[in-house]
Amino acid sequence: MQLKEKFIKRKAKLGVIGLGYVGLPLCIEMAKAGFEVTGIDVDREKVEQVNSGVSYILDVKNKELSGLVKRKKLVATTQFETLKKLDAVNICVPTPLRKTKDPDISFILSAVDEIKKYLHKSQLIVLESTTYPGTTNEIILPELEKSGLNVGRDFYLAFSPERVDPGNKHYTTKNTPKIVGGITKECTKIAKLLYEQFIDNVIPVSSTQSAEMVKLLENTFRSVNIGMVNEMVLMCNKLNLNVWEVIDAAATKPFGYMPFYPGPGLGGHCIPIDPHYLSWKLKTLNYNARFIELAGEVNSYMPQYVVDKVIEGLNGVKKSVNGSKILILGVAYKKDISDVRESPSLDVINLLRLKGADICYNDPYVPELKLDNLVLKSTRLSANSLKDFDCVVIITNHSAYNYKWVARNSRLILDTRNALKSIKCQEKIITF
Repeated sequence: MQLKEKFIKRKAKLGVIGLGYVGLPLCIEMAKAGFEVTGIDVDREKVEQVNSGVSYILDVKNKELSGLVKRKKLVATTQFETLKKLDAVNICVPTPLRKTKDPDISFILSAVDEIKKYLHKSQLIVLESTTYPGTTNEIILPELEKSGLNVGRDFYLAFSPERVDPGNKHYTTKNTPKIVGGITKECTKIAKLLYEQFIDNVIPVSSTQSAEMVKLLENTFRSVNIGMVNEMVLMCNKLNLNVWEVIDAAATKPFGYMPFYPGPGLGGHCIPIDPHYLSWKLKTLNYNARFIELAGEVNSYMPQYVVDKVIEGLNGVKKSVNGSKILILGVAYKKDISDVRESPSLDVINLLRLKGADICYNDPYVPELKLDNLVLKSTRLSANSLKDFDCVVIITNHSAYNYKWVARNSRLILDTRNALKSIKCQEKIITF
């Protein structure tokens, strides 16, 4: 049976390397469409949880996962030998930054090293991990061609950027439009055909480089605009203006304006990291991506700005940050999720601890927080415990919080998310 026919008849055996926020939801959609799916991950604990039908990702429900596992539509393993049995393999591994802000594609390279051992004819390989333009064509293709197989004829290679938004109740893996670009036209056709079996709308582009650039444009757009509105916070603070009032008023314009909102810094895997992949690539071509660099500077400064506002607020009630008991409300990087990757809360906590503050946190989605040399557990909120804190800092605007109740029982609040608006607390609310 030809590969195209296998896809259409859902007879192909599919594999996903990396069972994180991107890979596991992708496995679910493939399996729900009727494919037999193998998830591969080096983390034995994740593999055991998947095979037990227990989800560690908020967007994947236990009932849905366990049902697919029981029907033998989804299985997880740490063994890469299973690649030789698969008709298509999606790479969904992390792509972090090094401390020097250079791309770290070591996880991609490790996955490709395993794939090339078992690469066979009529096999499709798709990279979904975010990376710089040229990675698929310049790095992955030469490695796979060492097998002696020819791309576009013997095997197929494409890039399709992940567009996962953790906690989004409306847009999921299935109904978020999927971009795909192949090394050759046939590669694009084959990859598009696969995704069409379980994604509502698949959009082809001319090359893997274009597909890689699409993802970076999307996240650079957000990074730059968030950087701009975060700088607006700093300017409004100096001008003694309410930035939230300014933004809300500007948002009434029905054309030529899109509201972005300030915060204590950028969080999540994509927006704080992905633009630096593009900036790094352009530096190799002797070009300085100035907007990206400037937005990065502003956004990286915001946790320090939060700390400065805490110090200012404590000074206003004649307290020193050194020795003050401070509660961080929310450590996930955005509301109603458990994801703490790149969360600005972590920076705020570390900066305040360096200044001698006694730090606690509460987050209904994150019961335990592991820092470099410290493990914190979410503090139970009560009227008495809130009164013990010298300052409460709202970082994540979780819908699980009763902010009116928090305000009534707190002495001093720094509201970085405009969660309280006109609510008054016992002594003082400091807003951005």
